[in-house]
Amino acid sequence: MFRKKNKRKKLSTMPRMLVTLSDNYSFVSEQFRTIRTNITFSMSVQDQKTLLITSSIPGEGKTTNAANIAIVFAQEGKKVLLIDADMRKPTLHITFNILNLDGFSTVLARKKQYYEVIQNTSVEGLFIIPSGPIPPNPAELLSSKALDEILNEVKKYYDIIIFDAPPLLSVTDGQILANKADGTLLIVKSGSTEKEDVLKSKEILLASRANILGAILNNYKIPKNNYYRYQYAYIEKR
Repeated sequence: MFRKKNKRKKLSTMPRMLVTLSDNYSFVSEQFRTIRTNITFSMSVQDQKTLLITSSIPGEGKTTNAANIAIVFAQEGKKVLLIDADMRKPTLHITFNILNLDGFSTVLARKKQYYEVIQNTSVEGLFIIPSGPIPPNPAELLSSKALDEILNEVKKYYDIIIFDAPPLLSVTDGQILANKADGTLLIVKSGSTEKEDVLKSKEILLASRANILGAILNNYKIPKNNYYRYQYAYIEKR
């Protein structure tokens, strides 16, 4: 008899491509710098420091965008705190190849102080709070007073705080965070996201009294005869 080999499915641990690090002079990196400029002008009011990045559905590239936006702000000389607020399917720790033993969930549950879970990155000026262990009640943790206390503290020490939040149509976490953040960006995947989903997401954000800065059209393909095949477009709100 032959024994069947137990084939275990390997989880991908390959970090996402951070184009703003791998190719700082590329067209896409320049688009991220343009996005940075637009965000800066949109959040020009004093003490506006918290930015939420979310999407309608999974797979639209919100984490990749959040990471690259955080990097270009750090490259500008800002002190940046990037927080993985997706406590259901966290991936920022994979993107930056860091540990995820304690993090955002640990702090919200009052088991650690925020400064105990902050991790350095290879990018000068960029710091990360990973998601931490997946809790049974993410929405309840986000609705607690602990979140307000964390925001009040980190605003004292960082120039910009960026939250990578779960998709809006999946869970209520993003809606709760949007109400707390000074500005919100919606990631929309070109050729994939349905118009109805984008409109629903806009309604959710408006209902939560979010300050919608605009949307980023991700993975847009331009004609083959054009030198630049992919670009990110920042679409201001109307």
